[in-house]
Amino acid sequence: MSEVTTIGLDIAKHIFHAHGADERGGMVFSRRLTRGKLLDFFAAQPRCLVALEACGGAHHWARELRAMGHEVRLIPPAYVKPFVKRHKNDAVDAEAICEAAQRPNMRFVAVKSEEQQAAALVFRTRDLAVKQRTQLGNAIRGHLAEYGWVASKGAAHLAMLADLLDGGEIGETLPEAARPMFTMMVDMLADLDKRIAALDKEITRRAREDEVARRLMTIPGVGPITATAIAAIAPPAETFAKGRDFAAWLGLVPKQASTGGKQKSGAISRMGERTLRRLLIIGASAVVLQASKRGAPAGSWLEGMLARKPRMLVTVALANKMARTVWALLVRQEDYRAPVAVTA
Repeated sequence: MSEVTTIGLDIAKHIFHAHGADERGGMVFSRRLTRGKLLDFFAAQPRCLVALEACGGAHHWARELRAMGHEVRLIPPAYVKPFVKRHKNDAVDAEAICEAAQRPNMRFVAVKSEEQQAAALVFRTRDLAVKQRTQLGNAIRGHLAEYGWVASKGAAHLAMLADLLDGGEIGETLPEAARPMFTMMVDMLADLDKRIAALDKEITRRAREDEVARRLMTIPGVGPITATAIAAIAPPAETFAKGRDFAAWLGLVPKQASTGGKQKSGAISRMGERTLRRLLIIGASAVVLQASKRGAPAGSWLEGMLARKPRMLVTVALANKMARTVWALLVRQEDYRAPVAVTA
């Protein structure tokens, strides 16, 4: 029997499937495993390459398998899908993962440590709290509109409605059954504001203490939240050969639909890390807004772009430029140096 060199592992909550292949790609075994027996199974296997899809729980199992001496690689699910043969089931998925891992030009995801995942959790928690605050604000605004009270979008206008509820002007016109519900939603909104403020303070503290975050904050448009998010979530900069690869990982490069030698570029791909992409676009929009009001430096790239392109397009282009700058600073371990404006 041939010795196994590559194992494709399809993971789930309780049931797993392992597909083993030899050095020529021939199947050695295909086995269904339960969660409790997974580590015992791999402990009995010779040290080999184990491939998993980069999905929920993948980093945990990657760390466990690495501790046993196996070489572990995580593959983006989108890169595994072309190797799935016809019908989809656990055995076919495991075989596809094994096949994809043996391709010489396959791209892999860096395995994260527990500390990296813990550092990223603060941003996930803040995003969840911000989404819940938005939902509550929309609910309050929408329900009050049913009783003839409307307000423009924005936290300031929502606070005005909350003050009117507390002050009695709105409360007197509401049905008795509706008043405690609005009071509850307003209290929940205030509690979320406090929690988000506490998370912002924690993020700012981490930014002051982290050398990488302090270096990234020298880039215009990159604040404490974006800087610490990049330091916590992004893989090592050396993973990418150039800045454009990092921008592509973030989904900030145009989609390609080229054929027959004709180059066709569309909107940004949005295929990468959503959190960092959104933060960079928010930071870029702040820079563009300030430049629109006060004027960009004479002869700068930003001034030329604003003169001939729509503002939103310039914002996304600047976010792409910021991503490349982030990669350069991380690789070279330098602070940001503003480019010298070209004068006529």
